[in-house]
Amino acid sequence: MILINLDVIMAKKKISSQELAERVGITPANLSILKTNKAKAIRFSTLDKICEILECKPGDILDYENKV
Repeated sequence: MILINLDVIMAKKKISSQELAERVGITPANLSILKTNKAKAIRFSTLDKICEILECKPGDILDYENKV
């Protein structure tokens, strides 16, 4: 299972959901779906923009947990 640890990075960078959504160019609702691990997919362009704004790498946001 792929987990999205966006809240952790956002807290470290002190950026609000509203600000990140605006700067990435997605709706706050779509950002919320990402943050709550309900997303089925993410566009590379969206991931790229999030990483650019948060100054991080995809591996800082995405994690893998084995569902045993």
